[in-house]
Amino acid sequence: MGLRVVRDPTPRALAVPCFADDPGDLVRLGIDAEQAGFSGFFLWDHLVHSDSGVGPPIVDPWQVLALVAAGTSRIALGTMITPVARRRPWKLAKETTTLDLLSNGRVILGVGLGAPAGEFSLFGEPAGARHRAELLDEGLDVLAGLWTGEPFSYQGKHYTVGPVAFAPVPVQHPQRMRVWVGGELPATGPVARAARWDGFVPIHRDRPGGQATPADISAVRDRIEELRGTTANFDIAVWGGLDTGQVTAALPAYSSAGATWFIESPTSSRPGWLDAVRERISRGPEVQSPRG
Repeated sequence: MGLRVVRDPTPRALAVPCFADDPGDLVRLGIDAEQAGFSGFFLWDHLVHSDSGVGPPIVDPWQVLALVAAGTSRIALGTMITPVARRRPWKLAKETTTLDLLSNGRVILGVGLGAPAGEFSLFGEPAGARHRAELLDEGLDVLAGLWTGEPFSYQGKHYTVGPVAFAPVPVQHPQRMRVWVGGELPATGPVARAARWDGFVPIHRDRPGGQATPADISAVRDRIEELRGTTANFDIAVWGGLDTGQVTAALPAYSSAGATWFIESPTSSRPGWLDAVRERISRGPEVQSPRG
């Protein structure tokens, strides 16, 4: 069996757990990912990753990303995903702005409802999906207002803000930093939410590993176009496992369906995932694909 190198027109990113005894391990992953040629490096955003209260060692993703920003110059950085409902949006506005300044405008903020629900209930916070969705939508409106640097006021069901003006503003100003919404298919709500922002990262609960098919991506693209009137300047990112070549071979079909990014993430967070990511980085984004 021969091998061929497939040139990848779709930007590749890695999204890795924020699990570490030594946060320096994650910093080195981000720096190595840029050196290997990846286009994005994202961290999961968790507190315990557990409903029982006993989970893996977890470090703060924002502090790790600040050090990755200092050691890189090109790669996009952010979280994938941040549960906005368990963060004060004004604090998140400061964190994202600071990272955008440190990285010279490279932040992409991934947002969603968040899971597991124990990361809310263990700390006495409401864990219901509807409540979290309301906080997510209001929180995003607050973020966008505070990022402008202009006097901003907000009165919602859950948040009351201002009038207040935040300074400094992000590098990505007056065009705010990009917001990608993560959500599960076949539910329609996440697609509608994403259409109000800058991108969608779908996971399909009925597909192996949650990876959407090209047909799923095509349906998402059509729905986004219907809701926005255009898919211009809107990203659709395919979420999948660490590529061993099969995904690379399928990328033309995904690109034709409307995908603009491919995000690779470990399918398991059990011990050994860190070495698997290191090995994946060593192969670079242009994965060798089998050819019979």
